[in-house]
Amino acid sequence: MANPDPDSVGARIAAFRKVRHLTQRGLADRANISYSLMFKIEQGDKPASPPVLAALARALSVSVADLTGQPYVDALCQDRLDGLIQPIREALDLFDLGADDDLSIRSIQELVADADRMCGLIRGGDLRTVAAELAGLIAEITSAAYTTPDDRLWQALASTYRSAYDIAHKLGFHDLSALALDRMAWASERASDAVSASTRQYLRSLAYLRAGQYRTGMRIAEVGRQLAAQAADGLEREAVIGQLHLGSAVLAARAGQRDEAEEQLAAADRIANEVGEIHRVRWLTFGPTNVSVHRTSALIDQCLYQEALQVASTVTVPTDWPASRTARHHAEIARALLWTNKHDAAFQNLLRARELAPQQSRHSPTVRETMFAIVRARRTVPDTVTGFAAWLGI
Repeated sequence: MANPDPDSVGARIAAFRKVRHLTQRGLADRANISYSLMFKIEQGDKPASPPVLAALARALSVSVADLTGQPYVDALCQDRLDGLIQPIREALDLFDLGADDDLSIRSIQELVADADRMCGLIRGGDLRTVAAELAGLIAEITSAAYTTPDDRLWQALASTYRSAYDIAHKLGFHDLSALALDRMAWASERASDAVSASTRQYLRSLAYLRAGQYRTGMRIAEVGRQLAAQAADGLEREAVIGQLHLGSAVLAARAGQRDEAEEQLAAADRIANEVGEIHRVRWLTFGPTNVSVHRTSALIDQCLYQEALQVASTVTVPTDWPASRTARHHAEIARALLWTNKHDAAFQNLLRARELAPQQSRHSPTVRETMFAIVRARRTVPDTVTGFAAWLGI
């Protein structure tokens, strides 16, 4: 049998396992998974699902990012993103320094519009443009907020911190994404903005989702709903509360709490049926479609792949949905198709994800590991598959 690719999750798991002086069976017992699955993951025959990956990371006393290998340095260089992260890190450290007299500050309207533009570019999949411009915008809005205290500026600053989180998270800089969320909380408090504060709790809960700390993530989501309840009535409040219910549903699903996941999905569904499809309210994507998409994700995370694909077959994603969100949905569907041995269909979904959001897809662990398994499963590899794998750096 061929050895797994040294850049695969399976190879990294094997390397950490050997450092810990564990056998495959010993690690499988620690992570509470079957030996058969442990063997297939290390060989690269099957990708580790997010819950299994988190369990293995805990058993090895490492982070999930240590196992996925993020950030992917070669991909960062190919996308000319490798030199753009440090300026964002430095800009996040300006939060308590007051106004910078050497900066020329634009009007409030221009700064607010630019912060909103950053959100739109991220959801359109243009990570490079945002990464290139964000540090300067954060510095300018920080100085403006100290010079002319105005809730709109603090809200705009919270929005740029959210964009910093999005960039850091999508590219695999998870320490930076955590710092950006701390800054978002700081700015939201100064703006007296309950919607921004609760959105930050939603994003924070997702960090605990990725780390496999599901109970803590659910507690954070509940705090977020309590914060959102303090906001003024309207679509913003309903959208963020609904999104927090969806976050709780996926957390519960990964924790193996199917009844709780269904309760949270039902709560989100009730709100979605009242408000309809929301795409641009604080750049949240909420509504009946997103409830169905999250129901699909929850089923996939419970290894109920056939049920997930059945739900997904009923979903028609609106044409005006953010490209980044649609691409992520296709990547998740590809994972389910892979587990049901529909390799060609899985690959077509990865192609669609790349078409919609190429920069995001190149840096996605889900896309990368699904592709590893597709290549591994085929006796012969067509040029299209080889080309996609090379594009990912496999």
